[in-house]
Amino acid sequence: MVELLAPAGNMEKLKVAFAYGADACYLAGKKFGLRAFSGNFDENELKEAVKYAHDLGKKIYITVNIVAHNEDFVGLDEYLVFLQDIGVDAVIVSDIGIIRLVKKVAPKLELHVSTQANITNKYTAQTFVDMGAKRLILARELSLKEIKEIRDYVPKDVDIETFVHGAMCISYSGRCLLSNYLNGRDSNRGACVQACRFEYSICEKTRKGEYYDIQEDDRGTYILNSKDMCLIEHIGELIDTGIFSFKIEGRMKSPYYVATVVNAYRRAIDDYYAGKKFNPELLEELEKTSHRRYSTGFYFGSKDKEYRESSMPVQSYEFMAMVRSENVDGYVEIEQRNRFKVGETLNVLSPGDEFNKDFVVKEMLDIDGNVVDDASRVQQILRIKTQLKLKPGDILRKRIEDKNELL
Repeated sequence: MVELLAPAGNMEKLKVAFAYGADACYLAGKKFGLRAFSGNFDENELKEAVKYAHDLGKKIYITVNIVAHNEDFVGLDEYLVFLQDIGVDAVIVSDIGIIRLVKKVAPKLELHVSTQANITNKYTAQTFVDMGAKRLILARELSLKEIKEIRDYVPKDVDIETFVHGAMCISYSGRCLLSNYLNGRDSNRGACVQACRFEYSICEKTRKGEYYDIQEDDRGTYILNSKDMCLIEHIGELIDTGIFSFKIEGRMKSPYYVATVVNAYRRAIDDYYAGKKFNPELLEELEKTSHRRYSTGFYFGSKDKEYRESSMPVQSYEFMAMVRSENVDGYVEIEQRNRFKVGETLNVLSPGDEFNKDFVVKEMLDIDGNVVDDASRVQQILRIKTQLKLKPGDILRKRIEDKNELL
């Protein structure tokens, strides 16, 4: 069976990803990764993450995928030895100097070559295999035909990993200088501010100072923006191509995003292996968390006219509460995340049998037993009445009415 690989920007997201069906998580320490603003893990948290995953029979991959400058190597050897000592399952790298250092100081660490390395052909793929890579995370600009050619060319014991869902970069496999130029923050060393998401104006050469906003709808047009990738309808085709690891983008995203996407792909993958047809409700599920309009990227050939996005992120449901306990005497304990009231309908996000069920909030109590009609206090602990068999980690969400309607 293929691997479902989820992002984990912090410990909460890691636990959510595993609870909802991820086989492995990729994450970063406080340095050397490409998501400096995602929270990330200190050394004690990295130890905890590895133990937590291994106790579940799952895996942890650590990103060390910066495009390194000379000063970035200071302390890197000690960090790599530390990762080896705590039993990390692999490190994700892109810089050949770092690859060389891994082989020298931490030879037991499995090497996964990052998409930042821009592997777009079978000869480059084999070169990284010759350098010791056990997994190749291919460039996002490849078609299924090209991926299969690489899969057939490199040894069978080398895994092929590709992104199947999430934000895409307008620059070639993430190698971008826009953030550096506009904000002085190096996108290739973990500090990208996603300047491509900003709104821009244009100026015609002979009309100095006359700037024009570029608009297509009432939200504006974001000419450097890319659509989000979504391949959930194509699980079988990806597997037939020889892709082993299905990677979800999103270390900067919310726990609700991680739960929604991992849950949908877990169910789609399991359905495929069970011989079931694709359930279109799973595609609808992916509309319920924040995203830009979906695209299949380059998997089925270049579609650059369909690749760019023209509007802000949208979603159809909002995260209301996290379930903290099982149902006891008709009540479950929850932790509020967004405001909701008695009389409103909530929907269940769950890896279990209560998935996608609705119920009306008829009664809520605080921890002292007082009646609460309006859950308006952030992270307030409440008891909510329901006959559904909810479990810790289940998420309650509410449809967003007349807001951010999908295009």
